[in-house]
Amino acid sequence: MERAQQGPRARYREQTRAEIKDLALRQLADGGGTALALTRIAKEMGLSGPALYRYFTGRDDLLDALIRDAYDDAAAAMARAAARSAKGSRGVRARLHDLAEAYRAWAVAEPHRYLLLQGAPIPGYVAPPDTLERARAVLGPFLPLFATGNPGPAVAATVDEMTAWLTAEESVRAWVAQYAPEAAEATEPAEAAEATGAGGAVTAAAAHALAGAVLAWAQLHGSVSLEVAGQFAGMAHRGGTLLGAQMELLADAFGLE
Repeated sequence: MERAQQGPRARYREQTRAEIKDLALRQLADGGGTALALTRIAKEMGLSGPALYRYFTGRDDLLDALIRDAYDDAAAAMARAAARSAKGSRGVRARLHDLAEAYRAWAVAEPHRYLLLQGAPIPGYVAPPDTLERARAVLGPFLPLFATGNPGPAVAATVDEMTAWLTAEESVRAWVAQYAPEAAEATEPAEAAEATGAGGAVTAAAAHALAGAVLAWAQLHGSVSLEVAGQFAGMAHRGGTLLGAQMELLADAFGLE
C-alpha cells in the first residue's frame, strides 16, 4: 500500500537504490568485502560517480544498508522457523535443532551476505549502532528455549556471568523480556542478582535464557562460518551433521527435553 502511494520519482529512487545494492552484493559474492567499488557499480549502471552519490553518500553508507538488510532478512528467516517449530508437540530440544538448521540454511544460501555480517571486518568500516538490535533479533528466538532449561555444572560459570550482565545492563534485560517474557517475569531471582542488588531483579530463567542463546551463537558462528568459508572442503562430514552434534551437546548441558 505504501509503495503504491509513492510518486514516480520516489519509486524510481527506490528501484535505483535496489539495483545498486544488487550490484554491490554481486561484487561481495565475487570478491568479498574489500571488492566493493562504487565506481564500478556506477559504470555498470551507466551513471557518473557523482550521480551514484545521490543514492548513497559513500561506501560506508552502502555497506550500512546491505548489513541492515542482511540482518533483517536473517531475523525474518529465524522468526519463520521459530513459528513453524512451535506448532504441534515438538519438544524444546527438537526446536533448538530446527532453529540451528534454519540459521545454517540462511547462511549457506546467502554466503556472501552471511560473511558480510560474521566474516572478517572490512578495513576502515564501522557498522552503525542500530545493527546491534538487528543482530539480537536473529538470536532472539533461542532465548525462550533455554529459559526452560536446567543448566548443569559445565555451563554454571557462563550462567553466572550472564546473570551479572543482565543485572548491569537494562538493554539486555529488555531483549530477554521481549523474546522470553515468562522468564523475565519468573518469581525466583537468580542468586547473583540477589547478592548485588543492582539493576533490578534478574530471574534464574532469564539468566539461563541468555547463557543458552550466547552459547548457541558461539557454536553456530564457529561451525557455520567454517562451512560457509569452505573450510570443510575435502572432509567427510556434512555441515549439518556437525552442527547437529554441537546442538545436542548444548541441549544436554542445559537439560533440554
